[in-house]
Parts: sequence; structure tokens; C-alpha cells
Amino acid sequence: MLELDNKYLEELHTLIEEGKGSVLSKKLSSLHPTDIAKILNQLKRDDVHYTYRLLSDENKSDVLVDLNDEVREDLLGTLTSKEIAEDVIEGLESDDAADVVQDLSEEKLEEVLSLVKDEEAKSDVMDLLTYEEGTAGALMAKELVSVEENLTVTRAIRKIREQADNIDQLYTVYVVDSKARLTGRLSLKNLLLNAPSTRTPISELKNSDDLVSIKDTDSEDMVVSIMEKYDIVALPVVDAEGILVGRITIDDAVDVIIEEAEKDYQLASGISEDVESNDSVIALTRARLPWLLIGLGGGIGGAYVIGAFDIVSNPMLALFIPLIAAMGGNVGVQSSAIVVQGLASSSLNTSNILGQLSKELSVGLLNGIICSTIIFLTTYVLGFGASLSITVGISLLCVIVFAALFGTFVPLALEKRKIDPALATGPFITTANDIIGLIIYFSISSLVSSFF
Repeated sequence: MLELDNKYLEELHTLIEEGKGSVLSKKLSSLHPTDIAKILNQLKRDDVHYTYRLLSDENKSDVLVDLNDEVREDLLGTLTSKEIAEDVIEGLESDDAADVVQDLSEEKLEEVLSLVKDEEAKSDVMDLLTYEEGTAGALMAKELVSVEENLTVTRAIRKIREQADNIDQLYTVYVVDSKARLTGRLSLKNLLLNAPSTRTPISELKNSDDLVSIKDTDSEDMVVSIMEKYDIVALPVVDAEGILVGRITIDDAVDVIIEEAEKDYQLASGISEDVESNDSVIALTRARLPWLLIGLGGGIGGAYVIGAFDIVSNPMLALFIPLIAAMGGNVGVQSSAIVVQGLASSSLNTSNILGQLSKELSVGLLNGIICSTIIFLTTYVLGFGASLSITVGISLLCVIVFAALFGTFVPLALEKRKIDPALATGPFITTANDIIGLIIYFSISSLVSSFF
């Protein structure tokens, strides 16, 4: 694995500055395309352009796939339409090629496609670009190996050899009928070892019992769920009529998992856009500022709540404001995180909101009773008095129960409305619980003080 430290980058920069292209080219040729992309992501703009020109044709294609979006977009802007046609459309599998060219302008894309000599590659990319982003169709690759069920073993092997040249990994041979509808899978072991004769039809060797497929219009989340559930490394994609149109491999599913995890983590951290550490200051600010402003509004709301109650007559109440706010926020985030995790793994659905709320109510009550009893005894023993001890104890119980219910309800409601529930695990829950927790705290304080 490449260790990309400052010393290594300085060495590369020196080679670039001194114009030692042949040395740099030889150095890069021994690296994996993913590592080369990692290097380019760290270089200055002009250095990226210079270094890319030194790569072999094969590496040029593979490196483009792994570049950061901004770096790739800028680099594509320096390439001619002919270079993009050769390096991307003809040099990559259809799914990767479509991902690279999808952000080109309509005019540029038309010009690029007009220069592609491989008509099949051009057709595949054009087909993939018609699918809506986030669907199985947009995620799939068109390259696959399929044979008709009426072929004999001899003809099927010949057909497999012809198609295998177009793909890097042969996971599965799919079986289709005369209309290209998916009817089963063909095990290579079954084909080579179990066929009675070379004239045996594939229909007698195929396996249809455990065939799993997905429609091209289904979501990429469903793709991940199916591949995880059935433990498969390649998933066939069919259209509305059952015609085999592509396949999704495990590496594409892993990319979706990583992307969703990064997105959810950013949402939970209060970052509203997909950004990376090397993005521009403006992009990073735009992604972070919205939730900071919401947090600022929450702070102002909290200050207003404190000012609305007569804290001057009982200044000791101020000592426990951080505790009430922190416990409410922590419980809310815990509850919402568990729900989001359940929704992501499909172990929880929105059809049983009342059941999940009832469960969290029980958990909140149990945790609340334990925590409120501890804080009541602690404050009373430390000499804060019965009134304040009762106020803090009851308030903490109510805040924990409310936060547990609120933290459970919000992500379920967001999921119901097709909004990413991970939004509920961050500043939204914390800010809301801070304000409502303070209202509960001071309201109970006023009620308790009327009895003492």
C-alpha cells in the first residue's frame, strides 16, 4: 500500500519542476491506478495535467475513475473530445465510463460520443445515462456473459469465450430465453463437468431455483440490501419485461455503502453537502454554515427560554442547565441513531411506529428512573436542598423520556416522507432537545416551588 506522505509528494513535485518526465513516468508505472489517483488528488492543478499526460493509456482510463470529482472535472476540461472518447468511453467498462462523462455538457458529450469508434461501447454508455441517478440501472454495467437456453454445451462455450473478452471478472453466466428474458444461472462447474454430452442443451444445466435479480428502476439501496441478504457478488438487472439489461458487481455495491455511510456521517455532524477535506473554502463553508445557523438559532431560543423564567429568585437552577441540556441531547441522539441503523439494515420499518415508540418509552422510563434517582440522591446529599433536588430529579426523568420518544419519532417520520433519516441524528435533535428540555426544567421548577 502506498504511503502518501509530504516527503513523497515533494519528491514528485521536484521531478515535475525539473521536467524529468521519463523518471516520473517510470515511477508511476509501478503503482496501482488507485494510488496514482490518490497522488493526483494531492497535486496542484498544473501538476495534475502534466502528470496525467505521462501515464500509459490503460492507466489514464483507470485513474480517471478514482479521482475526486473536482479534480476529474477540471482534468476533463483540458482533454480533447477525442481523448475522452478513447480514454473513457472505449477504455473503461460502461458503468465507470458513464460515471465519468455524466457531468459533461450536452454539447461536449455529443461531440465525444460522435468520435467513439466502438459502437457497442457508445450504445451502452448512452443507455446508462438515461437512468435516474440512484437507481439500479444507473449503477449497473452492461458488460456481462449470457447464453440462450436452447444452445448446446459446445455452442455455449464458444459464446462465453466471445463475451468474456469484454469483462474483467467473470462472476456468473446468465441464461436467457429467445427474447433475452432472464431464466436462470449457469455454473461453470456444471457446464464443464456435469454435462452428459457436448450436445446437451443449456436448459438442462441451468439453475433457476435460487435466481435473484433486481429491476433497473429499483433503488441502489435495494441493490445493497439484496446483495447483503443473499450473499451474492453479482446481481443481474432486468427491465419491466424481465429482459436482462446488465449486472451489478460487489465492488459497485461497496461504493454505494461507503458513499451512504459518508453522507450519513456528514448529516449527523451537521454538514448538509457531500464535501471532502481538500474542497475549496467556499464549498466547505456552504456545507457547514446552514446547521451552524440552526444551532445559533437554537442557542438564542435557549437563552430566551431562560430569560422567560424567573431564575433570579433561584439562581441555583442555573447550575443544572448544562446537565439537563446535555442529557436530553445525548438520549435523543442515541435513540435516533438506533432507529437510523435499523432503517438502514431493513430490520426496522415505518409501518410499526407505535410499536417502536412504545419500546423506546420503556427504555426511556427505565434509564430516566435510574439517572433521576442518582441525581436526586447526589444533589440532596451535597446539600442543594429538597426543592432543587426534586426539581432536577423529576426534570431529568421527563427530559430523558421525551428525548427518547422524540429521537425515535423524528427519523421514522423523515423516512416516511422519503427524507434521509440520518438528518435526525445530528444538530436537529440536539438543538430541539436543548430548548424543549429547558422548558420542561423551568416549568417543573415553577410547579415544585409552589409546594415548598
